[in-house]
Amino acid sequence: MSGEVPGRSSRARRIVRGPRPEAVPALVGRACAVVGVLDIAAGVFPRFRHSRMHAMAEVLPGSLGPFAAALSLSAGVLLLLLAHGLKRRKRRAWRAAVALLPAGAVSQFVYRHSVIGALISLALFVPLVLHRNEFKALPDPRSRWRALANFVLMSAGSLALGLVVVSAHPRRTIGDPSLADRLTHVLYGLFGFEGPVDYEGSTSWTVAFSLGALGLITAVTTVYLAFRPEHPAARLTEEDEARLRALLEKHGARDSLGHFALRRDKAVVFSPSGKAAVTYRVVSGVMLASGDPIGDVEAWPGAIERFMDEAKAHSWTPAVMGCSETGGEVWTRETGLDALELGDEAVVDVADFSLAGRAMRNVRQMVKRIERAGYETRVRRIRDLGEAELDRIRRAAEDWRGTDTERGFSMALGRIGDPTDGDCLIATAHRIEGAAPSASGRVAVGDGRPDETPGPYGDLKAILHFVPWGTDGVSLDLMRRDRTADPGMNELLIVAALQAAPKLGITRISLNFAMFRSALARGEKIGAGPVLRAWRGLLVFLSRWFQIESLYKFNAKFQPRWEPRFVVYRASGDLPRIGLAAMQAEGFVDLALPLPRFLRRGAPAARPCAHAVAEQGVRAA
Repeated sequence: MSGEVPGRSSRARRIVRGPRPEAVPALVGRACAVVGVLDIAAGVFPRFRHSRMHAMAEVLPGSLGPFAAALSLSAGVLLLLLAHGLKRRKRRAWRAAVALLPAGAVSQFVYRHSVIGALISLALFVPLVLHRNEFKALPDPRSRWRALANFVLMSAGSLALGLVVVSAHPRRTIGDPSLADRLTHVLYGLFGFEGPVDYEGSTSWTVAFSLGALGLITAVTTVYLAFRPEHPAARLTEEDEARLRALLEKHGARDSLGHFALRRDKAVVFSPSGKAAVTYRVVSGVMLASGDPIGDVEAWPGAIERFMDEAKAHSWTPAVMGCSETGGEVWTRETGLDALELGDEAVVDVADFSLAGRAMRNVRQMVKRIERAGYETRVRRIRDLGEAELDRIRRAAEDWRGTDTERGFSMALGRIGDPTDGDCLIATAHRIEGAAPSASGRVAVGDGRPDETPGPYGDLKAILHFVPWGTDGVSLDLMRRDRTADPGMNELLIVAALQAAPKLGITRISLNFAMFRSALARGEKIGAGPVLRAWRGLLVFLSRWFQIESLYKFNAKFQPRWEPRFVVYRASGDLPRIGLAAMQAEGFVDLALPLPRFLRRGAPAARPCAHAVAEQGVRAA
């Protein structure tokens, strides 16, 4: 297993460096937003001074002016909606903008007799056509929930803009309608009916056409999003999973995060030789990979190039969460991306672990106290458990989850007891009522004692699940416990797993990932500078919500060695977006529309108490 990566040709390097931010789409997107605002203003506000074009306008059909106002308003709203897609080089957004810009120019000329307004729209039309090859990005994975989100947002926007339309003609308004009358007029107008507000002359037609156009846009865009052909989010196919497992059998010992590539909500790209792969998920336009590429390090560049080509084809922002130092070096060398240290992974070498010594005093005392309370532990491979016990463990893990959604992405498998995951390790804690206190630590490997405690999960009180790391290691996946159990269940089970490891052929165990661990450690030392202390203070403050400090201190109890992990990104300006996408993927932020309670899968999650949250320790970057 060589650590060297073969050189790349200059042509290959140019291809990989493709998805750099491009000036033309960004400028066109901003210009599109400006033109959209101008078209909206042209459709809402009448021209307040006499124009030379009035003589020509007087010979046009009477409904053409109100129709042009509605068209200008509609074109402006749609151009605003398309601006973001143009910045991301989306082909469909380009096609729509090419059709809307001339329509907006004509409407501005007909309704407001504005030559300048029409020329501004046509001035944007020209670079759109000239740079049409810049807009080739494919559609994103989508969900029809976006139709409902569009309906809610467009309805709110139409109400607000409709009030502006109704109030923009004070000199032609008959009487002094109240705000309630104006709002009623807007609501009626969105559905194509006449409201209580009256105007002089053709203004009533202009307002009616404009409100009807807003309602029509809301309806059309919602129907389009609801019934357009589905472009489903990518999923790991059975064939892809089989190929990944074959690569992990040969090269899985390289990265402790390798097995998490088998999450079935990820997609995968393989190198041309098929000897390496990168798995990813697209979240909010960010193509998010995790860990190092899978497979032979010699073939990593080919898989990375495919990853970057896919990102360019869809105009996704490429990013990698939690790669190792070697992985970070390869990513940055092959793509020109940058890397930033994100935190450290705690790895315990089984041969070096012992409960003896002053440093392990707190853990030792906690474990002894729990054992005297009548708890015992069992550490087994998944394949050694019966289906009935696996089902009980799955239900307990679901019920004991502290959040409505499953957390974890880069360091979570997202399932327990799958038939293909027989090598996974599970450590369980059981409390036997009436059992004699244990004078010595009991770790039962493969012990299948029957339940002696009534309840939905019998005597089961806590669960730790590990995934394989090569043939001689495991990596922590999830930690769950009964909220009524004694504190210290996680410490008990980690110690149990470390003590049982030699019998199971395990020499190393990867524990939780500690974000910004080095900053926390250095910031609390004597002589730390003011900047480092301030940074540590901010991290401690954020730990109230994200368990940054608590995970670091929990990991440090077991005297691990720390392996740095990195985030790879394209530009500093992308970091906030990447951070939000990572938090969405990990389950800390949910921007999706909430499902009704009766449609949620699984049992309702128990709300964790404060000490349970601090002890939960779910692996999340």
